[in-house]
Amino acid sequence: MPPTDSFLAHCSGQIHTIIIGCGLVQGVDAIPVQVEATARHAGDGTPRLLGLVDACVREAYHRVLQAFFALDLPSPRGVTTVNFAPAALKKHGSGFDLPLALALAGAAGLFAAERAIKLFAFGEVSLRGDILPARGAVSVAVAARREGARAMLCSPADAALCAVVDGLPLHGAATLADAIYWLAGRRPLPPLPRLPRVAEEAVPDLADLRGHATPKKALTVAAAGGHNLLFVGPPGTGKSAMLRRLPGILPPLDANERLAVLQVHAAAGLTLPGERRPLRAPHHTSSGASVLGGGADVRPGEVTLAHHGVLFLDELPEFRRDVLEALRQPLEDGTVTVGRARQTVTMPAQFLLVAAMNPCPCGYRGHRQRPCLCTPAAIARYRSRLSGPLLDRLDLQVEVPSLTAAELRAPEQAEGSTATLRAHVLVAHTRQLRRQTKNGIAVPNARLADRQLLAACAPDDKALHAVDEVLRLHHQSARGRVRLLRLARTLADLDDRDAVQEVDVWEAAALRGFAAVSV
Repeated sequence: MPPTDSFLAHCSGQIHTIIIGCGLVQGVDAIPVQVEATARHAGDGTPRLLGLVDACVREAYHRVLQAFFALDLPSPRGVTTVNFAPAALKKHGSGFDLPLALALAGAAGLFAAERAIKLFAFGEVSLRGDILPARGAVSVAVAARREGARAMLCSPADAALCAVVDGLPLHGAATLADAIYWLAGRRPLPPLPRLPRVAEEAVPDLADLRGHATPKKALTVAAAGGHNLLFVGPPGTGKSAMLRRLPGILPPLDANERLAVLQVHAAAGLTLPGERRPLRAPHHTSSGASVLGGGADVRPGEVTLAHHGVLFLDELPEFRRDVLEALRQPLEDGTVTVGRARQTVTMPAQFLLVAAMNPCPCGYRGHRQRPCLCTPAAIARYRSRLSGPLLDRLDLQVEVPSLTAAELRAPEQAEGSTATLRAHVLVAHTRQLRRQTKNGIAVPNARLADRQLLAACAPDDKALHAVDEVLRLHHQSARGRVRLLRLARTLADLDDRDAVQEVDVWEAAALRGFAAVSV
């Protein structure tokens, strides 16, 4: 729609210095950036883009000018200087198109300067003047709310996506003309409601997998307390099938967790995840950068994409040793730090690690029918790919045996279905959160600190004696004691008990499977 004569008359001669808020996405978070434009510079006639901008941002200037022409909008007159502050950070990404365009329009007098106060904008601008979604819009919206912005302007798709950020009005403009007319007070642009919840696809049921009472109990414990899990067994026993069904029994995401998951996926340029917790399953040939995050612009890796969800590593010993060892830090801290020469980026990585492996290179050690053809030396080399410190961080280590023909023909058991196990998990999860929140510790059992553990467990003398006996028999360290008590606490929660008892300790020792991966 071409501008009216009254609009042109209203705009002529009003030249300002305009500042539009924006954000530079690094990893998962966004750093606030101010795009400042003025047309009062006297120079050689060449527009200047200052503030360490890359080629994508420099090209944005020409995309924006073409968009002004395509929409019959008055283009900025004179020599324009645009500064991206803070100047020491390298600016990259197409999200700077829209704030640059609005800053130029404001400097040309197309709207009053006060209309841009505390306004954030983020989006790509096409040559036709359309405003398109840009990677990381949710992170920029979170930064805008933190900075006290009065509103954020972006594409309609990003506005609906970012509406989960409470307390920040989101305005979606389809074209650059819509955005400028709204800032000039000539066109309404009401805030958009948040997207409706996405209907979840049906997932396979655990009841489809016959038998395996102990592995399913381990799945329930892992889901209820947030404990890392390793399945060890021959090929075809159902290890991967069970682990891929784990998200179906996990507790639902709360509001803060859903926003964090949405922010991570938006920063990675991925589509909107559903309501279920994410499941990431990288191939064992994945590089360290793809698993941990990295790249020139430091994008999230698999451990961050699995934040508040599940990271599934199938064929665990086949992963590169350096990749596996690098998992130790995020497993302990819940974050991953990626260092570069110019910057260090810390991203969230609080995930549930589940893994599967064969007992030996050929896979049939301990199989009921097929003999193992591996030598002791070959088995030792295979097992040595997993370090002791990494195995120690896998709270549950459970053998998954091959099933007999009779077990495979057995009818489905309701007590082993996804719905039944999920109900047990929700009861235990609610109990632990109520207890931990009451004590000021809003963490699952698997992350209870040493000083909080005894108070949460409240073990009697028999339970403490059982802990000492397990440590003596299996030569466990102080960290092994902590993980044993955490497991026992979750087992007591699943039985709806306040205090850890002796039976919980011995069951936790069995699920710890100290001999499951021994040579």
